[in-house]
Amino acid sequence: MTSPPTDAELLAAHVAGDPHAFGELFGRHRDRLWAVALRTMGNPEDAADGLQDAMVAAFRRAGSFRGDSAVTTWLHRVVVNACLDRLRAAKVRAADPLPDDLDQRRPAAGGPAAGASAQPADPADVVVGHERRDRVLAALARLPDEQRAALVLVDMEGYPVAEAARILGCAEGTVKSRCSRGRSRLAQHLADLLTEPGNPAGPPPVPSREPSALPTEPRRHGPEEVGG
Repeated sequence: MTSPPTDAELLAAHVAGDPHAFGELFGRHRDRLWAVALRTMGNPEDAADGLQDAMVAAFRRAGSFRGDSAVTTWLHRVVVNACLDRLRAAKVRAADPLPDDLDQRRPAAGGPAAGASAQPADPADVVVGHERRDRVLAALARLPDEQRAALVLVDMEGYPVAEAARILGCAEGTVKSRCSRGRSRLAQHLADLLTEPGNPAGPPPVPSREPSALPTEPRRHGPEEVGG
């Protein structure tokens, strides 16, 4: 039985001209790349644009990948940098990040959300939940982009600090500092919620929109590695 190609082999095949290799590589990691883009940008529409920017850049510049990190690390760095570039260019903050348990809550096609109760929610609980969510989103939107990106990778995606540092292209101490400062700011903004009795586990999920399909374009490899 033939083993499936590794990520590095797929990327090399793409550079060599295989028309299907990049699509297979992206398909392997799409869900996690999408989650990072969505939580960094804060809403599905901007996340889809950021992810597409990143994948077009990676598609065109794959030949510049030097192999000094894992392919997944490189892809995540491209996505984070593309999203931060969009945030900086627009001079806006993300407004609607997804909850940590997105993968468990996202509904299957045509079906209910995983673990969803068959009983309708209490309207009062729904109102309170939405009010809490709005407070959390407003606090997250006030974080500097770099702190937000670090918190997304470490606290929400569960990356080790060392891996997050490679993705963000900075020192491990910088990631730790950004996370610490981001957590402190969130704690200040949400102090009343954190001490509230009977605090719900977290905000409800928000709608998701899948990113548009990647455009088919001729390869144009740039001289530099993406996001390096």
